[in-house]
Amino acid sequence: QVQLVESGGGLVQAGGSLRLSCAASGGTFSIYRMGWFRQAPGKEREFVGISGSSGTIRNHADSVKGRFTISRDNAKNTVYLQMNSLKPEDTAVYYCAASPNLWSSRSEDYAYWGQGTQVTVSS
Repeated sequence: QVQLVESGGGLVQAGGSLRLSCAASGGTFSIYRMGWFRQAPGKEREFVGISGSSGTIRNHADSVKGRFTISRDNAKNTVYLQMNSLKPEDTAVYYCAASPNLWSSRSEDYAYWGQGTQVTVSS
C-alpha cells in the first residue's frame, strides 16, 4: 500500500508560480501512474495531469495545458506539479493519486490518495 503526502501549496498572486510535491512511501513507486487532481469549493474533483510510470509520457487537462507540468523522480519517490501563470480559478485543494495499472483521468481509477494541499491564487 502506498502512502502519499503533498506539500508546496500556499498563497500566490495571479501570474505567479508554485511547485507542488508528492512524496510516496510504502510501495514500489516506479510502477504507478501518478496523477494530480484538484477540487475547488462546491465543485467536483477535476483531473489536472498524469505521468506514466517512467515519466516520459504525460498528459495534462486542457485547462492547464501550457501552464502546468507534471514530472516525477523515481529515485526520490516523488511526483511534482510545476504551476506557472497561475490564475484565480486555479484556487483549489490539490491532490496527488496513484494508479497501479490504469492510464486514466477519472478519479475512481486511482487507488491511493494524498491528503491534499491548498493552493490559493489572489487577483
